[in-house]
Amino acid sequence: MKFNIKDVAQKAGVSISTVSRVINSSKPVKQKTKEKVLDAIEELGYRPNAIARSLKVKHTKSIGIMTPDIANQFYPEVVRGIEDVANMYEYSIFLCNTDLNEEKELQYFAELEEKQIDGLIFMGNHVSKELRKEMESADIPVVLIGGKAPGIPSVTINNEKAAKDAVDFLLNQNHLRIGIITGKMKDPMMGQARLKGYQQALEEKGIEPEEELIIEGGYRYKSGYDGAKKLMALKVPPTAIFVCSDEMAIGACRAILEDGYEIPKDVAMIGFDNVDISGKVYPSLTTIGQPMYEMGAIAMRLITKILQKESIGALDIILDYEVIEREST
Repeated sequence: MKFNIKDVAQKAGVSISTVSRVINSSKPVKQKTKEKVLDAIEELGYRPNAIARSLKVKHTKSIGIMTPDIANQFYPEVVRGIEDVANMYEYSIFLCNTDLNEEKELQYFAELEEKQIDGLIFMGNHVSKELRKEMESADIPVVLIGGKAPGIPSVTINNEKAAKDAVDFLLNQNHLRIGIITGKMKDPMMGQARLKGYQQALEEKGIEPEEELIIEGGYRYKSGYDGAKKLMALKVPPTAIFVCSDEMAIGACRAILEDGYEIPKDVAMIGFDNVDISGKVYPSLTTIGQPMYEMGAIAMRLITKILQKESIGALDIILDYEVIEREST
């Protein structure tokens, strides 16, 4: 049986990152802890990969990318921006899909650290306490895309204001009963910030947000589909819905059309992201356009600046967005 670094960590009762540091001699580790790791390595017969066994080098010219799900249409365009700038500076990339699973995030971070990456770009709206601790103890520059964490450079948009603008757009079309399908509520951007923007827009118009019109979704097509089914089953359905991602919005459109409603005659719809398919479906989707490619390109450029000891200016880079009006409104 072939054992991996995770097996060694479990055997020694330490984190994967600690095992990585013992193998690479990249950070000081207490002697007692080091001995436990070495004993586990010997007992399991674990053989680190070639990079981990080699002498510590100054640069490997490699960058790690941790993304929630490359199949989600938002992320490929961001990764393309990263990759194009990485190629310009002759960096290779390692791409990891985390599925927003905190254990996976920790495992991938340790594996990327073992590969001695020069920097990490983390895509996801939430950095767990455990991952933040590992990031702080590793000597690896990190840049966030789409989220924020104190002391870590980030590239994002003002999600709260963008959500408010989306709902204001619907209010200006005389919709007074507006539903929302959020991201996961533990998500500080797609969940919390965009919900806050929705609530603020309604409150400024003198409308009290109703709990029954707020549906927690997720990130994918089915959660939008299910959310719209719930909203349209209400005794008084909404006349418009703000959906916090285009992929969910497309699912919501399918549910509404299945129920015999017309878009936008009976129900108007606005999404978020402006992924490529949003302009190709029928009816085409009104949405908040995020500069996805630019997010990736700028994040990668920040990594190169940090590695070259250049000033990066502001820690948080806030990019512009736009309301793109199409057939769904």
